[in-house]
Amino acid sequence: MATETHIASAAKNAEDTVQCWSCDTLFPAGSHFCPHCFKVQKPVAADYFSFFGLPRKLNLDGSTLEKEFYRLSRKLHPDLFVRATPQEQEWSLETSSRLNDAYRTLKDSIARTQYLLSLEGVQLEEQSKAATDRARQTGEEKKQVVPPDLLEEVFELNMQLQELRMSAEKDPEVIAQLETAKKNFETRLQGLHFELKKLWDAWDQAINRGVPSDDPERLQVRNQMVDLLNRRSYIRNLVRDVNEALQN
Repeated sequence: MATETHIASAAKNAEDTVQCWSCDTLFPAGSHFCPHCFKVQKPVAADYFSFFGLPRKLNLDGSTLEKEFYRLSRKLHPDLFVRATPQEQEWSLETSSRLNDAYRTLKDSIARTQYLLSLEGVQLEEQSKAATDRARQTGEEKKQVVPPDLLEEVFELNMQLQELRMSAEKDPEVIAQLETAKKNFETRLQGLHFELKKLWDAWDQAINRGVPSDDPERLQVRNQMVDLLNRRSYIRNLVRDVNEALQN
């Protein structure tokens, strides 16, 4: 990935070539620059993994990804296109914007997983802070599914939160209970992250073996990641709610 050659080899696997608009050289699709005349090429629609010449796998070398990001950023810097044609300037800006979006998504392990799932056609439940804020503004009910094994614990937590919010004087016992609950949930978040890493390995192994997208094995891993991320999102929101209540 660290070199243009790597990107080219990934495109070769797809047996797809494109022709440079400037020198007519044929080269594997996926490269952002012609390997002969080094001219920037017209951006093509591609997912973020393909943008970096990567397979849709979840274990990434962060330092290598970062080096490739800065390498491409330097090659796409606007100062290098001051004397270029308007078309080249437009393409470089578009590719640079796509580069930033792709890097921002792939460098974050959770965002990377969510993005891959979206490519697999999965719509995660709206349990994000944005969804919460939108629900508060519109008065609409936010879609949330409480993990069954947390029902009793969440009910008790909500009662404690309500008591703390409604009381003029903060009960030290309630505060202590909330702080304990917060620590427990934070520990669970750490455990979920460990479980998620195992699912990344299972997913990548399936990709390495060429398991089809509709194969039960691959679907099972995908669904387990969906369940885990929804669970993680729910618990993270609980921690956020406790923090807000303790700070007020």
